[in-house]
Amino acid sequence: MPTDQPTAPPVRDPAGFAVFYQQHFDAVLGFVTRRTDSAHLAADLTADIFLTALEQADGYDARRGAPIAWLYGIARNVLAAHFRGSVRERQAVSRIAGRRMLDDQDVAAIEGRIDAARAARQLAGRHAALSEPLRAVLDLVAVDGLTIREAAQALGISSATARVRLHRARKALQSVVPQTHSSLNALMEAAS
Repeated sequence: MPTDQPTAPPVRDPAGFAVFYQQHFDAVLGFVTRRTDSAHLAADLTADIFLTALEQADGYDARRGAPIAWLYGIARNVLAAHFRGSVRERQAVSRIAGRRMLDDQDVAAIEGRIDAARAARQLAGRHAALSEPLRAVLDLVAVDGLTIREAAQALGISSATARVRLHRARKALQSVVPQTHSSLNALMEAAS
């Protein structure tokens, strides 16, 4: 992320918005990519996020936080709207993706990967079992690199609430970490 971020997204200055877009494109695309299973979908949603940001730029309040946290808030809303409206499409895509992975030549390799990644699946399962509020704060801080204050802004909650939710999420995942370490050693041995 650049250090010379603008204090507000320029709404009426096309050149200024182009600079704003270039400064934040990689961060927003990374945010979306981590939450989708298609590069084309990630690109489309990223474009939708910046279009929404352009449309809502008049409502940006620099006193409430950094532009990236504001963009992540918009990104969460755009992603939620997309996934609410396309549940059947996502199910069809996941069925197709699963069939592509299971061709005759790769069955043994895939079975080996599934066995070696048991700890990662356990951690993912534990992550998925977290309530949405805990998972949202954890993802914004641990995965997307926001500060607790920025995550709180993106979620529309207080910093104290975000700290409590982050603590609870980490505590819920803590029991998986020792198992993950030993399973990762087994994964490294299987990979060599």
